[in-house]
Amino acid sequence: MPIALTSAQKRYLRGLAHDLKPVILVGGKGVTDGLVAETTSALQIHELIKVKVAAEDREARDLAIATLADAADAALIARIGNIAVMFKPRADKPLIALPR
Repeated sequence: MPIALTSAQKRYLRGLAHDLKPVILVGGKGVTDGLVAETTSALQIHELIKVKVAAEDREARDLAIATLADAADAALIARIGNIAVMFKPRADKPLIALPR
């Protein structure tokens, strides 16, 4: 289950993610087990990542983003067009300190 974030925390994370480049690219095959593993690994390393979805249809993009966030157990911070921002804090030694 992803963590519950307040609107202030989401706003803070969106600000941090502004300059990030997408590290996960969802292609024509959609969300696969390998993609979920890579996303989980990237979240473990960075905690805050951008995901780019290459799908023409808006519903397909929304479904891919929601599926990937659920599978990786990450919080969906923002979605603008085909880019999504996901956050999952580390269990030990978190990099990002969230405001209260």
